[in-house]
Amino acid sequence: MVIIWINGAFGAGKTTTARELIELIPNSTLFDPEVVGGALPHLLPPKCLAEVGDFQDLPIWRRLVIDTAAAMLAELGGVLVVPMTLLRQDYRDEIFGGLAARRIPVRHVLLAPAETILRERIAGREVPPDLPDGEIRVRQWAFDHIEPYRAALASWLTADAYPLDTGDLTPHEAALRIAEAVRTGAAPVCDIVQTPEPTAETVAAGVLLFDEQDRVLLVDPTYKAGWEFPGGVVEPGEAPARAGIREVAEETGITLGGVPRLLVVDWEPPVPPGYGGLRLLFDGGRLDSTETGRLLLPGPELRGWRFVTEAEAAGLLPPVRYERLRWALRARERGAALYLEAGTPVG
Repeated sequence: MVIIWINGAFGAGKTTTARELIELIPNSTLFDPEVVGGALPHLLPPKCLAEVGDFQDLPIWRRLVIDTAAAMLAELGGVLVVPMTLLRQDYRDEIFGGLAARRIPVRHVLLAPAETILRERIAGREVPPDLPDGEIRVRQWAFDHIEPYRAALASWLTADAYPLDTGDLTPHEAALRIAEAVRTGAAPVCDIVQTPEPTAETVAAGVLLFDEQDRVLLVDPTYKAGWEFPGGVVEPGEAPARAGIREVAEETGITLGGVPRLLVVDWEPPVPPGYGGLRLLFDGGRLDSTETGRLLLPGPELRGWRFVTEAEAAGLLPPVRYERLRWALRARERGAALYLEAGTPVG
């Protein structure tokens, strides 16, 4: 089972190329995530939809795209061809990481005609006549997304995508090129971490590392939304502190000299689709400038890192994770570990 994700700006010809591609690749099926977006008005209250300008900004859309693609492949097998614009790296990482967690490889193809051709195609695009002000709104939507597309193209978009200039190609010719690139491996599987979806409560160990200004290290995972502490799930038969040491070495290249001191034990309640479990934070100590300079991040797993103050962490971490950090810092100051439930001290 594999997914061929056809990315590109609005007007690049993703859907028409995808329809041609499923005729060329045996046992392939078209899945257009626009269908998921079209279903959301029937699933969510109008207030939820009014708060966002794009359905991609809704976590439920991203979750449903992952779940629907996985369900279709479980039912049909073979190849799933997905034409969908993804211009935000965190959304791309969240979706591709979620698919990788289900052991579904993704081959990322980018249709990249010149901007002048994009603008010509958008200007000549057919618009459903029954939409109020449809022609103006649909075309303006596409034009407004050229700048975000240009910014993504200049930063991250081509890092793991197979680019294809379709300016002089028909959709059929573009599909032939993609089919050949998939067959030969020129369009490789995305190198993104595969973190299996939990099936029960888990124990996870995080480690707080500090710089010489006593700022705490946060990392930005590619496989899920939001910043995090270095760490991960404790493997069967592994001591939590040792798991934290292992994860720090794997994620940052830093080898801790001893067993870190426990700061908090936090029970995270199950919130579907998550199972919750125990979350432990340890004090990994202070890194000097030489050690900080040796920080290395594995590309498939972590996108970035930064040292932040407690106030800065509040704007990066999800609320419960921030509360866990806040109480861990208090425990570090007091020299005594704390027991939390959902980020709140108990007892």
